[in-house]
Amino acid sequence: MKNYTYKSNSENDTKHLAKFIASKLKNGDTIVLSGDLGSGKTKFTEGFLSYFNLEDEISSPTFTIVNEYQKNNTNIYHFDVYRLEDSSEFFAIGGEEYFENGICIIEWGELIEDALPREYLKINFSREYDNENSRVLNIESVGNKYDIIIDYCENFNI
Repeated sequence: MKNYTYKSNSENDTKHLAKFIASKLKNGDTIVLSGDLGSGKTKFTEGFLSYFNLEDEISSPTFTIVNEYQKNNTNIYHFDVYRLEDSSEFFAIGGEEYFENGICIIEWGELIEDALPREYLKINFSREYDNENSRVLNIESVGNKYDIIIDYCENFNI
């Protein structure tokens, strides 16, 4: 288990990092995004989707729970589980079946932690209150599978 802290000075920084991380992932990978409302989770997802030229198709899955995207042989599932009572509702929609079939991006994933795969990449977003455009992204590998992503992030330059 490794972690890395990245300071984003703008939405573009956040999207650029997300695009970089997207280039390193494949079907079967999971990212959990945590942080307050407006902290950058959706901007990260927009940047992630831009790697697949899908940024214009993004919409918030708040009311649908999951939005599905496909590009070439990659499936991307964008979850927002904020409105779920607990992980039993996630299981009720067959949520765990998505993990092996594509890349899963799960906003508010800490709410269903017991339903998550054993290994995933967790990114916690927090605001820098002295600069409204700055965010701190704490990137953590849960399990060893994503340690290499942390290594890549440590060498990431904008």
